[in-house]
Parts: sequence; structure tokens; C-alpha cells
Amino acid sequence: QVQLVESGGGLVQAGGSLRLSCAASGRTRSGYVMGWFRQAPGKEREFVAAISWSGGRTYYADSVKGRFIISRDNAKNTEYLQMNSLEPEDTAVYYCAAKDSIVLSTTDYEYDYWGQGTQVTVSS
Repeated sequence: QVQLVESGGGLVQAGGSLRLSCAASGRTRSGYVMGWFRQAPGKEREFVAAISWSGGRTYYADSVKGRFIISRDNAKNTEYLQMNSLEPEDTAVYYCAAKDSIVLSTTDYEYDYWGQGTQVTVSS
């Protein structure tokens, strides 16, 4: 089993920035893809970004492209989501996820492990 713990959420004004972190522990192994999803009140969970093991491949939802940056530090078993130019529409619970595969995916059911989520609130 792999445990994922997010941190870094909070309240920020529109136009501001936040950096989320996700620390992995347990039976981690090399090669796994990591991603971020989010769920706003009354909406379905949606894909935000994903990153390959090496960090050489990344993929973003159109809604965050150019504003968010996903990265990872494998030595620390940690991934990050730098969120810039935040908008009220970015308000959601953000979830870290990992999948036992090298294939990037935007589909939540393809991910094997999930964090508990961290709240991000953007005020206008």
C-alpha cells in the first residue's frame, strides 16, 4: 500500500498563488505516475494535472494550462502543484493520486492511491 498526504491548501485572493505538496510513503516503487484532481461543491471530481516518473512528461487540463505547474522530487517521494493566477473557479478540494503505471492518465479510476484532499478557496 501507498499512503499519500497532501498539504498546502488554504484561502487566497484571486490572482494569488499557492503550492500544494503530496508526500508518498509505504510501498512506493519507481516508475509510478502521479497526478492531481479536484472536486468543487456539487460537481464531479475532475483531472487537473499528471506527471511521469522522470518528470519529463506532464499533462494539464485546459482550465489550468499556463497557470499551474506540476513537479516531483523522487528523492523525497513528493509531488507538487504550483498554482498561480488563481481564480474563484479554482475553489475545490484538491486530491493527490498515484498509479502503478508509467502511462499518464486523466481518468480518476485509473489511479490506485489517493490522498485525503486539501481545501483550496479562492476569494474574489
